[in-house]
Amino acid sequence: MRAVMAYKTILLHLDGGARDDMRLDIAMGLTAFDEAHLIVLRTIPYLANPAFGAYAIGAAAAIAQAEREYFESAEEEAERLRETIERRAQQEGVSLEWRLEKGYAEEILPVHARYADLTIMGQTDPDAEDAARARGVPVQTVTDSGRPLLVIPYAGDFKAPGRRPLIAWNGSREASRAVHDAMPFLKRADKVFVLSIDPPSHAHIAGFDISAHLARHGVNAEAKRNVSSDISAGDVLLSECADLGADMIVMGAYGHSRLREFILGGVSQHLLQTMTVPVFMSH
Repeated sequence: MRAVMAYKTILLHLDGGARDDMRLDIAMGLTAFDEAHLIVLRTIPYLANPAFGAYAIGAAAAIAQAEREYFESAEEEAERLRETIERRAQQEGVSLEWRLEKGYAEEILPVHARYADLTIMGQTDPDAEDAARARGVPVQTVTDSGRPLLVIPYAGDFKAPGRRPLIAWNGSREASRAVHDAMPFLKRADKVFVLSIDPPSHAHIAGFDISAHLARHGVNAEAKRNVSSDISAGDVLLSECADLGADMIVMGAYGHSRLREFILGGVSQHLLQTMTVPVFMSH
């Protein structure tokens, strides 16, 4: 069955990590369902040069040789991955495009994401060697590209997220943008929860307006509210996800793109570090 609203171009970022297969499964499933075009982008970061200090000039040749060997090995591995993915795409009838670029993902990914309806990438594994640098890639991608992003946790099994999404709703422009960018997911979901945390006491029934709007799109949405008390809003979101059996969070990303800051009471940044389900973000 073809979705009424669909993502027609999906960008998948692969970094050569252990979770590439999980992200590929999710991207392949979405691409096949929406009869979309899948762009697989494999980035190879530059090799970090050791600090040779006073011996740096004399070590230049050794560094250059190490870089050549590093890129040759990475490119050979990427070529094998490409062949595997192309065979699978052919078997599953998926329209596929392969891209390979050298450089840092935070500089490359936003440019490619501008020409996609949805970008899929992974959460940074805190134990990875490049964790300090990679931690900022989702932030830079969503703020610099202007396109929605689906971030997959580095641990857990999420083959088909989006059947029971939870919307983090506060009535803002960013939240509205996220909801409408996520509409293809929401329209085919079994159940959608609209959660308002600490809404103003004078506010209209929290989440009612957006739930009614979603209902007119055929979305089975239910408005809920919660109070954070002495715990963070991010932890409230994760707790509600567990209680409701939600399999994805939809939220607006807040912040200044130049400073790469997210500010929703720390919610966005907190979720990027502690997420237990995939997070869909728009800015």
